Amino acid sequence: MIRFYKNFYNKLRLFVLYFYRILFVKNHFKCSFIKKLRANFGGGFLADQWMLYDFDHNDKKEYLSEFDWYRSRYINAPFDFLLNNKIAAAEILKQYVRVPESLMIKNGGFLTSFDSEVRTYEEVIELLKERKTLFIKPYGRGKGTGVNILLYQDGKIIVDREEYSEERFISFLKNRDDWFISESMKQHAYADALYDQTVNTIRMITLRDPKTNEFKIFFAVQRIGTSATIPVDNGSRGGLVSKIDLETGILTEARSLHNRNVYKVHPDSGAPIEGAQIPDWQRVKEEMLELTKHFPYMYFIAWDLILLEDGTVCIIEANTSSGVNIIQLWGGQRNGELGNFYRHHKVIK
Repeated sequence: MIRFYKNFYNKLRLFVLYFYRILFVKNHFKCSFIKKLRANFGGGFLADQWMLYDFDHNDKKEYLSEFDWYRSRYINAPFDFLLNNKIAAAEILKQYVRVPESLMIKNGGFLTSFDSEVRTYEEVIELLKERKTLFIKPYGRGKGTGVNILLYQDGKIIVDREEYSEERFISFLKNRDDWFISESMKQHAYADALYDQTVNTIRMITLRDPKTNEFKIFFAVQRIGTSATIPVDNGSRGGLVSKIDLETGILTEARSLHNRNVYKVHPDSGAPIEGAQIPDWQRVKEEMLELTKHFPYMYFIAWDLILLEDGTVCIIEANTSSGVNIIQLWGGQRNGELGNFYRHHKVIK
């Protein structure tokens, strides 16, 4: 009976999401109303996906849709909730791998440290003065939404790139809830060389191969921020995405989810992207596969990781699903490996 109600709830949630996140979502591409309707009702695609995948010339039957992605969120059920909350995920992951240290949390209006000591907003300022750089993040949202970098430079508080007085900063903290503050870490020189104004993460997807029942690395991209996305690199906010060759760790040209441009160099810094290489890539892959083995109850994990200055793998977060856009920028997957994986788990037919 419990399973019945849970399945009913999931279907109801998908129905609501279809209207909220597909029919009425804001689009970045210019698209005619007719094409939008054809996209929305012709498989659950976004109007943006019609343009991004160029369905005027490509067959949409070759592509997974936005609605397919939403359905895939339940592949790891009933354990999917473990990764949907950043705090819970970090507490589990830190047993096995380096994660950013969580320092303070505001939940239900109460601000505490992670040893349950009550804290004040003035103590956040003192912490920032001590650490110089911190991140504030919502613990239940994704796509870089609500993430801010906090800086203390030359006696000034800076949120992203804007100077705040102490009074305004405290008001900023008071007016938000359900957030936590984490340490900022120095990324590897290769990532700084791509663009040093954002933390540039690797999105690596591991899955349990239905044929062998073994974990494998299915796909990986280097995400690269731009001047428009500071302090994050998320493709959904306009960041760049470069596919990583799984054998060599070499980057392809970068692409964007907001246009069909190709970027061989960074549009802001001019730094080369195509041909850049992830250092010590074979070791990184081996460590990630070993990490994945600690989660035998997860069939699919989308890891966001950075390499630290010394090459240490640090997991920024782990996700129970991954948007299909960053994967299908290089071709449709409905009849590819990801589509077959979805069929095995009855996400699509």
